[in-house]
Amino acid sequence: MPHVIHTAIVTGANQGIGAATAKALAARGVNVLISFLRFAPAPDPSLPREYFTARESDAADVVAAITEAGGKAHALEVDLTDPLAPGTLFDTAERVFGPVDILVNNASSWVQDTFLAVETDQFGRVLQAVTPQTFDAQFAVDARAGALLIAEFARRHIARGGNWGRIVGLTSGGPLGFPSEVSYGAAKAALDNYAMSAAAELWPHGITSNVVKPGVTDTGWVNDAVRAEHDVSQPEDVAEVVAFLCSDAAAKVTKNVITLH
Repeated sequence: MPHVIHTAIVTGANQGIGAATAKALAARGVNVLISFLRFAPAPDPSLPREYFTARESDAADVVAAITEAGGKAHALEVDLTDPLAPGTLFDTAERVFGPVDILVNNASSWVQDTFLAVETDQFGRVLQAVTPQTFDAQFAVDARAGALLIAEFARRHIARGGNWGRIVGLTSGGPLGFPSEVSYGAAKAALDNYAMSAAAELWPHGITSNVVKPGVTDTGWVNDAVRAEHDVSQPEDVAEVVAFLCSDAAAKVTKNVITLH
């Protein structure tokens, strides 16, 4: 039986869990389109400088690491708040590598907001009040873009008669709320729901859909106060779980929120 080479789109993959996932998939022979957007987060003196450097970086180092290890990757900077972005990503991936059969919804425009009249959380990180701006920032990327990417994935997969596909979302918070990150938690809860609906609707077409909920993971934002209270994981720990869910071995694993510690 001939070896099948899969193609993945991994969003938000210029740093953190996305970058680690792109490398993990490439190490398993998957061609990877890396989606990223450089931006400067709001100033927060409590966060390590490395967090801001990572957010403002392109994906050249990730592509270089994959290429040097013998894998194949291509990076594309795209703003996921643009409703046309999913089509652009899939068009590019198909042009460079061929049909996409793995989608990892990792990107986030993370902001911390709250219903309380406070300026910082228990770790000294800057908080904002819930506003239309904090809502839009989170839902446009974490929820709407995730949904549109799943829709584009499903449309193209079904149109070409595909029979193997993997969708994985990265989540946080959950349906019971996420204090001090309320819009982030709510947007991720929406992504969870989209992923579960995809699992229910798309399984006849060979597509599995799952969500991974990491524990506290050091993607650059972990300060000493956070580290003192939590068992901190590395992005590579999460990426290994995502890569498993994107493998043949996970063919029977679908419609799950997999919680890591």
